[in-house]
Amino acid sequence: MFRLHSQNVYLSEALEQFTWLDHGFGTRLSDGWPDLSRLATPKQIHSDRVLVVPDGSPTGPAVRIGEGDALLLEHPGTLAGIRTADCLPILLVDRVTRTVGAIHAGWRGTVAEISAKAVHAMLCQFGTRPEDIWAAIGPGIGSCCFEVGPEVAIRFAPLFPERADLHHRTRIDLVESNRRQLVDAGVPSSHIECSGLCTSCRQDQFHSYRRDKDWAGRMISAIGIRTV
Repeated sequence: MFRLHSQNVYLSEALEQFTWLDHGFGTRLSDGWPDLSRLATPKQIHSDRVLVVPDGSPTGPAVRIGEGDALLLEHPGTLAGIRTADCLPILLVDRVTRTVGAIHAGWRGTVAEISAKAVHAMLCQFGTRPEDIWAAIGPGIGSCCFEVGPEVAIRFAPLFPERADLHHRTRIDLVESNRRQLVDAGVPSSHIECSGLCTSCRQDQFHSYRRDKDWAGRMISAIGIRTV
């Protein structure tokens, strides 16, 4: 389950078991989250590119680590963050190596397998075993609101081989798409927690690009390793 913290930030109960971890999924009402002076973010380009935050790299709201849509982190003190307004924020934790990742998964990144590639990058970079990963998929546009044309829907066919309606306008479940990717990459299904919160439906709590277009703000979700 996800719970709303006093700073108007959602926390994943699955990730709260790790006392050495800082994490949160921002809302439009978040107050004081995250600490922007500690924040490392990429220039998001709706890609499958995974970046590693170098130890000692500058942080701050105007600093970008590089172009990509997933950040991996192994040193304490810094927060790896991504910005969303319907796309999925996904946070990864390796409980053994104590390394973390933050993923920005829109539909383009999802069909490019950004979640699976982030898991593989953790294996290559940190020696992570997929079975040691815990994942939290935060608030994003739900299948209730994410209707797409056939030119987009058909690109999800590898993730939904059981569906016969992808040649037509239909609804797509981004959460389930990324959950399946993580499972296929070796993350145990029991280690994956989904918020069940739709950003388009919940105008009171979330920004939504599909709902608000260019008026939409952005929310920050972030994860890091505590210094104490």
